[in-house]
Amino acid sequence: MTYDIDDEERAKFTPESGFNLVGIDPFGSRGSQLYLIEYFERYQDALNAKKSRKNPDEYLILYPGAQ
Repeated sequence: MTYDIDDEERAKFTPESGFNLVGIDPFGSRGSQLYLIEYFERYQDALNAKKSRKNPDEYLILYPGAQ
């Protein structure tokens, strides 16, 4: 499945530092497909949170900080 996520929307969910766990709404309109689930300082914490999500229909991305 492909998503039409533009750079502007992606930039809104890229943190200055740390990691954002972001979900993708496959039915959202262009520019509003991403939603923030939680922010983490450490990669391992973000990865564990991603793995612990139990909804098989949920599409997730980890966005690392810009620095």
